[in-house]
Amino acid sequence: MTYTPPTTEQLFVLNHIARIDAMAAHDKFAAATPDMVEAIVTGIGEFAADVYAPLNRVGDTQNPKWQDGKVTMPPGFKQAYKQFVEAGWGSIDGPGEYGGQDLPFTLATVVIEALGSANMGFSLCSILTPGAIHALMAYGTEEQRATWLPKLITGEWNGTMNLTEPAAGSDVGALRSTAEKVTEGEHAGLYKIKGQKIFITFGEHDLTDNIVHLVLARTPGAPEGTRGISLFLVPKYRLDAEGKPAHSNGVHCASIEHKLGIHGSPTAVMVYGEDEDCLGEIVGDEMGGMRAMFVMMNNARLMIGCQGIQIGERATQQAQRFAAERVQSALAGSPDRTPVTIDQHPDVRRMLWRMRAQTEAARALTYYAAAQIDFGKLGDEAAAMRAEILIPLVKAHATDIGCEVASLGIQVHGGMGFIEETGAAQHYRDARIAPIYEGTNGIQAADLVGRKLGMAGGDLVRGLIDDIAHGTADFPELQQLVDACRAVTDWMVGANTADRLAGSYPYLTMLATATCGWLMAIQHKAARAALGEGQGDRDFLEAKIVSTRFYLQQIVPAATGLAASALAGDAALEPLPAIA
Repeated sequence: MTYTPPTTEQLFVLNHIARIDAMAAHDKFAAATPDMVEAIVTGIGEFAADVYAPLNRVGDTQNPKWQDGKVTMPPGFKQAYKQFVEAGWGSIDGPGEYGGQDLPFTLATVVIEALGSANMGFSLCSILTPGAIHALMAYGTEEQRATWLPKLITGEWNGTMNLTEPAAGSDVGALRSTAEKVTEGEHAGLYKIKGQKIFITFGEHDLTDNIVHLVLARTPGAPEGTRGISLFLVPKYRLDAEGKPAHSNGVHCASIEHKLGIHGSPTAVMVYGEDEDCLGEIVGDEMGGMRAMFVMMNNARLMIGCQGIQIGERATQQAQRFAAERVQSALAGSPDRTPVTIDQHPDVRRMLWRMRAQTEAARALTYYAAAQIDFGKLGDEAAAMRAEILIPLVKAHATDIGCEVASLGIQVHGGMGFIEETGAAQHYRDARIAPIYEGTNGIQAADLVGRKLGMAGGDLVRGLIDDIAHGTADFPELQQLVDACRAVTDWMVGANTADRLAGSYPYLTMLATATCGWLMAIQHKAARAALGEGQGDRDFLEAKIVSTRFYLQQIVPAATGLAASALAGDAALEPLPAIA
C-alpha cells in the first residue's frame, strides 16, 4: 500500500488548467510564485507519504474508540496531526489577518488531495474546518473572527458541520433542534442550544483541545422549513478570559457509528444541552442559517469531490504496481507461451488506462473549479458564477469516478482484491460514502437542473458549453458530446420539473464528462507542445498524451449515449410494483 505523491501531475494541472500563474499576477496571490507553488506541492506530498500514509491501514483496522462520551483516536494519529498543525498545512489559504498564508484556495485543495490520498479517513478532520472559516469570514462578527479563526486556521481546533438529525436527513428543513436566546445574566445574547445531530464527522476526538461545531437550529416562533433555520457556533468548551478552553458547554458525544469504510474517521452522534446548558453564538442573522451554511456546504462539496481524486489516485497506483508484478498466462496469440505480468494483457491495460484517465479527469475538473473560486475572489464575476455551475459537477462526477476506479482496482487484483489484506478493498469501502454525504449525488443533479440551470435562463450553463465547444478542434468525439449537451440543455430549460428531475443524473454525467473532456484536450495539446519543444519529463508527457487520448476516444463517446436517458422524461419512470 505504498503511496507515491503525483507531484509532476499536480503541477502540470495547476499550470495548464488552474492557471496558477495568472492568479499570482494579482497582488492578493502574489506569494504564489512558481518556486512557492512547487515547494508546497512537493512538501505536502512528502508529508502525506511519510506521515499520513503509514497510518491508513492502522485507522482501518484499529478504529477510534468511544467510551463515556470521549473518543480516542488510533495509535499514531495524535502525533501525526500535531505535525500537520506545526507544519502550517492547514493555514495555506487562511486570511492573513488571522494567521493564514493568504495563498490560493486551489493550493489548499492540493493539500487536502495529498492528505486524503495518503489517508482518506484521517484527512476528514481537516476537510470541514475550511468551510467553518469561510462561513465566519462571510457572516461572523469581527469579535467572532478574532476569537475563533486563529485556532481554526492553524488546525489547533477543528470545525464541524451539524445539519443531519434522526428525522431530518437530506430534508434539512425538518430539523427539530432549538435555540432560545438568553436575555439576562452573564450569558445574555447567547442562545441555549438543545437537540441531537447525527453523522457528525470528527464530532468528538482527542486530536485537539477544542472542537468548534457549527449547528443549525430553530429559534422560538420561527417558521417551518429551511426559512426558519439559524446557524450557531457551539464550542465543545467555552473559553476563559484568556481565550483558552475552560468550561464544559453541554456538548456530549452519545456514540460513534460502525461504518462500511473511512474507519479512521469517527462519525459521531452529538447531543446538545441534555444534562447542562449548551451555549452558542449566532452566526449571521436569525433565520439566515441556510445562507451561512451554504458557504460551508459549497466548500465541503468541492472537498468531497476531491475525495474522488484521492481514492482514484491511491487505487490506481496500487493496481498498477500489482499488475506489474503479478505473473499469469502467456499473451493470447503469441507463439511464446511464457507467462507474463498481467499488465501486458489487453483487458488489464484497458482497466489501468481507464483508472488513470478517469482520475486525471477528476483532478482537472476539481482544480478548475477551485481556480474559478479563486479568480472570483480576485473580482472576476464570471469565474465566480462558473464555479456555481461546477460545484455539483465536481461533487457528483468526481465521487462517481472514485467509486468506479476503486472497483476497477479490485478487479485488477482479481480474487486478491476481495481479500482485505491487500488493501484494495479498503479503497472501495472508503470511496462509497463520498457520493452520499454533503448532499447525495442525486441532490447534486437536482441542484444542477433546478437552481443552476435556472440561473440567467440557462445562459450560464450554455456559456460553459460554448467554451467547451471552442476546444473541440481535432476531437470529434468531444464535439458530438457538446452537441448532445446543447440539445439536452435546451430541452431541460423548457421542460417541467418532473421531466427535468427524471433526466437530471444522466444530464449531469454528460455535462461533467464534456467539461472533463475539454480539460483533458487542453492537457493533451499542452503535453504535445512541451514534448515538441523538448521541455519537461518525457515519460510523463508521453503518458499524459495517452491518457488524455484514451479519455477523449473511449470515455467521452459513452457519455454521448446518455442523451436518450436525459430526454426520456418522467413518463419513463413508472412507479415500482409493491413487494409482497
